Amino acid sequence: MLRRSILLFISLLFLFFFVACSNAEDTSTNDDQEDTTSDNDSESDESVEMDKTPVTFHYFNAGSPGNDIDTNETRIGKLLEEETGVNFKIEHLVGDLNTKIGVMVASGDYPDVIVPDSAIDILLDAEAFIPLNDLLEEHGPNILEMYGDYLHMFTHDDGNIYYIPFGPTINEFVPDPNINQGAFWIQRGILKENGYPEVKTLEEYLALIEEYAEDNPQIDGMDVIPFTGLTYDWRFFTFSNIPNHLAGYPNDGGVMVDMDTHEASVYADSEHAKRYLKELNDLNAKGLLDQELFIANYDEYLAKLSSGRVLGFFDYGWQFGQARTALREAGNPDREYVPLPIVFDGVEKDQYLDPPTFTSNRGVGITVNAENPERIIQYWDKLITEEYQKLVMWGFEGEHFEVGDDGRYYRTDEQIELLNKEEVREEVGMKYFEWYWPRLNGSFSDGNAVEPGRQPEVALAAYTDSDKEYLDAYGINTFSELFARPDDRPWYPTWSANIDQGSDVQIFQQRTDELLRRHYPRITLADPADFEKEWEDFVTEYRKLDVEAYENFFTEVVKDRINGEW
Repeated sequence: MLRRSILLFISLLFLFFFVACSNAEDTSTNDDQEDTTSDNDSESDESVEMDKTPVTFHYFNAGSPGNDIDTNETRIGKLLEEETGVNFKIEHLVGDLNTKIGVMVASGDYPDVIVPDSAIDILLDAEAFIPLNDLLEEHGPNILEMYGDYLHMFTHDDGNIYYIPFGPTINEFVPDPNINQGAFWIQRGILKENGYPEVKTLEEYLALIEEYAEDNPQIDGMDVIPFTGLTYDWRFFTFSNIPNHLAGYPNDGGVMVDMDTHEASVYADSEHAKRYLKELNDLNAKGLLDQELFIANYDEYLAKLSSGRVLGFFDYGWQFGQARTALREAGNPDREYVPLPIVFDGVEKDQYLDPPTFTSNRGVGITVNAENPERIIQYWDKLITEEYQKLVMWGFEGEHFEVGDDGRYYRTDEQIELLNKEEVREEVGMKYFEWYWPRLNGSFSDGNAVEPGRQPEVALAAYTDSDKEYLDAYGINTFSELFARPDDRPWYPTWSANIDQGSDVQIFQQRTDELLRRHYPRITLADPADFEKEWEDFVTEYRKLDVEAYENFFTEVVKDRINGEW
């Protein structure tokens, strides 16, 4: 696939070169011909002028909950509509993802644009997305430029591009001063009450929570939930990934990759998984585990975190931003959560922080039902420019950020407080455009970070007095300094590998998911006397699957990526 992509790219370069040379020779023959060419160019420019006739496309976002809205109801969306004539009616997922997508496939009635998240393979298999190659060549020069280093990563074996992933890194990679990825989270007040102890191992972490729960059975009149987690729908990976992180590995999906041999191995039935589930089983026996852990939906989970009665949990920071905002607005910093790089006793180094990466198997595609798809591409091409990416990420200069004499972007305390309000971010359009659309990562050409949260000036200015108290207690400047630097993993993440629908690997993943959803709750909630039996029942069923073939597939993925082949 890489070789084919490179050959295609080189061929296009030669084509453009010869056309350009031919035109140059034609227009330099004599004065009369120069005048004729000028007239023709003028006519050509008029013929390809962007159609700005008002049009609204249906944009279905299955990746996150939210308020349905027309993009032209936002300030950024209104500007884009003025430049392109295009508006999008955004619909967010309600209910089960696979059911929603399944109905679309069965009926053939698709929205114009879909962000299908984990159901992307279903839509690809149903041929719901149109190829974008020609559209990008003709109407998406900015997209091709920004995604240039990554095009081969989401070009399929048939040579086509069917969706645009989110977030290519351009210019310099900028690490996140805060934690937006995986971590064990704990209420800040627990650490404060215990004199800000160093907490590294799972045993130390759970002991702190257990002791605090015994002394504080209620918070603000509500029964405390010592420990919970996220298991709803496709987000079950948040729960099943935990043993991998505790063992000192990053989120590579269903496998962990040996740093020396580069061999991939599953961990679902490993001693790491058993050890973690045993800890949860013990918590449950003590009455310290959320009894709704395996039945609460996503909104119920967020509501629990927002209430301030949950003492600890594991999650990826990007999944519970709504709860974090709610707790900060509530005004009790001791109820806010802080991240910890928890590992098993004996693990030398955590690997929670992601190395520079590009997720190639998620994105936004245009469906076969869309009329005038070129106008969608033109809109995206405008959105991906630095001009608009700065509006999406930073807002409007003088209102949402300032520019110092040195050209560095920063925010005042008032601007930070303003943008902590969801309604402000919604009105500007930042909330709707910052993800699930073609967008950038890294740094702009002027050196400022694409994401304000990665700009040191902004991160430090956004910290509250309580944040600073916590950071000072641990002798650090940012939250991420508690975590180990990520090792270089050129294959990361393996879970972004393109897996054919209906293939042995895809079927293995599907059956594994079913087994984990069925057996992990049984193991966790079992009577302690039945733990070993429940565990062995799971391992027996799991090992009936072709584990070796699955591991071999990802070992090859890792080796190919090390060799530059995606």
